[in-house]
Amino acid sequence: MSHAFLPAHPFDDDKLREECGVFGVVGVADASNFVALGLHALQHRGQEAGGIVTHDFETGFNQQRRMGLVRDNFTSPNMMASLPGPIGIGHVRYSTAGSKGQTAMRDVQPFFGEFSMGGAAIAHNGNITNADALRRELIERGSIFQSSSDSECIIHLMARSMGQNIPDRMEEALRKVEGAFSIVAMTRTKIIGCRDPLGVRPLVLGKIGDGWALASETCALDIIGAEFVREIAPGEMVVISEKHGVQSHFPFRPAKSRFCIFENVYFSRPDSILGGRSVYETRENIGRELAKEAPVDADLVCPVPDSGTPAAIGYSLESGIPYAMGIIRNQYMGRTFIEPTESIRNMGVRLKLNVNRALVKGKRIILVDDSVVRGTTSRKIKEMILDAGAAEVHFRIASPPTAWPCFYGVDTPDRDKLLAANMTEDQMRDHLGVDSLKFISLDGLYRASGEANGRDAKSPAFCDACFSGEYPVKPTDMIAKGFQPKVAAE
Repeated sequence: MSHAFLPAHPFDDDKLREECGVFGVVGVADASNFVALGLHALQHRGQEAGGIVTHDFETGFNQQRRMGLVRDNFTSPNMMASLPGPIGIGHVRYSTAGSKGQTAMRDVQPFFGEFSMGGAAIAHNGNITNADALRRELIERGSIFQSSSDSECIIHLMARSMGQNIPDRMEEALRKVEGAFSIVAMTRTKIIGCRDPLGVRPLVLGKIGDGWALASETCALDIIGAEFVREIAPGEMVVISEKHGVQSHFPFRPAKSRFCIFENVYFSRPDSILGGRSVYETRENIGRELAKEAPVDADLVCPVPDSGTPAAIGYSLESGIPYAMGIIRNQYMGRTFIEPTESIRNMGVRLKLNVNRALVKGKRIILVDDSVVRGTTSRKIKEMILDAGAAEVHFRIASPPTAWPCFYGVDTPDRDKLLAANMTEDQMRDHLGVDSLKFISLDGLYRASGEANGRDAKSPAFCDACFSGEYPVKPTDMIAKGFQPKVAAE
């Protein structure tokens, strides 16, 4: 793969990465333009590659897939003219760990297939936890896979279905998969949206003029001027067409919702709405809870930009300690240093972040960040703050310790690479070399997310497996490889 197509922040390797964003629209002129705008708003969910499929009654299905950012690939008049039609879907992605390289292009979604009743395209956010088992079974029965993506299993299952139409075939296919998924698919005249029974990954419905839109987040509806209608419910499938509007189906057995709580912490854009709540307000509440749980005498509260900013504001408001931009982000960092020399590579975080020296010198600094994964970036930021003359550095983390990998569509390191899986909080403090280190409690995170009584241990409101080790959907493939969950899903 060409270096020109690497993610925009090649040194930002110490964050959990949501792997995908999906978007679809029907009933609008030049649908591809709306899809490109929607994907641009969802770029934070996947910066490695993107694709768009449309349908026009004169030219049929049209598709374009590219490595890199939406703004660099889906803005030219010639590109958009190659994607005509009033209906389209799109996808942005990060690849999962270990799949980057020469084969990446074949994994770029949406995937397209021809069926007896016509063509269909599908874009998937999440992870199928029994994909390996399904793939083996399908290959033994004669299926030929073109990609390494678990999403392709859905296409093959649909091909083998005896359903009378595409939505029926998708229902039958999805009943055979396990895991977390939000799906946007399309036929010649319909877009289809579906969430897994637990609703782990997000999907929302919007109205634009006489047309309709589906998106991973409400911020993608805002950019096209669509009205937010509602969230697609856990386990719901909607089939949308110009002629019949929105038709709702519930193909799965009812289950208690377990939405991913890390969407509140980091993945979603702060200007999105999740579960009827502003993501920004939730993150500010997280900061307030953190200030109550882990106070410390200091002079300034500083965010690690940009993801730590709302929580830092909340911490400052609750504690009364002034908020300040002690670290400044270089907004244009990225492709300038795609092939850095070794000396530049060793600069690491300094390419992206710079300390406001005049502000932090001699001060006791509280640094608020969203998470600690490997700890490599946290150590470098601490060193930068101390080099700038800070008297003390106190880390406050807006999520509990990340001690377990995610198998539901988040690119997480193996457990032995997660700092919190191998160290106590005090050991992590010493490893990072800071004066103090405190994480918000899981109960505190739940309270900030709208659960006034904290986490109900018998029936949690969210998926929090990365913190608790309790997996609401059995990670079938990983267990087959020897992984042992703390608590096995039923």
